[in-house]
Amino acid sequence: MKISDVKQALEGIGAVNFKLPDGRVLPPHFHVTEIGLVTKHFIDCGGTERTETYANFQLWEAGDYDHRLAPQKFLHILDLCKKVLGEADYEIEVECQQSTIGKFGLSFDGSDFILTNKYTACLAQDACGIPNKPEQKSAACCSPAGGCC
Repeated sequence: MKISDVKQALEGIGAVNFKLPDGRVLPPHFHVTEIGLVTKHFIDCGGTERTETYANFQLWEAGDYDHRLAPQKFLHILDLCKKVLGEADYEIEVECQQSTIGKFGLSFDGSDFILTNKYTACLAQDACGIPNKPEQKSAACCSPAGGCC
């Protein structure tokens, strides 16, 4: 989900709710404590230099149970962030405290923002000797001589 998608969603809702991947809803008194620009400059295990840039939203639950983030206030915060984010329409990653800080993708189901699971992957599978596996396993693929199991 991109920043423009969040702004569009905020225009049409009455309350800001975030759901975790397991379906639990963050308490309504959560805060958006940071919105930032993150640039990750790295080399993958195959030696390829890469750069990723995204907007980061940090969500936090405090003990101020009467706090509510209205859609208009969230839009105002996003407008303030133009000082850091500029006008670019970045993909969003969300940080949310759990047993440790969890990192999530973001989607919208028409009424609530959904924190989606993120996964690691090898970006240089050829260099690491990881074979390409077929998307759908066939009986031949999964046989001992199939080469993918």
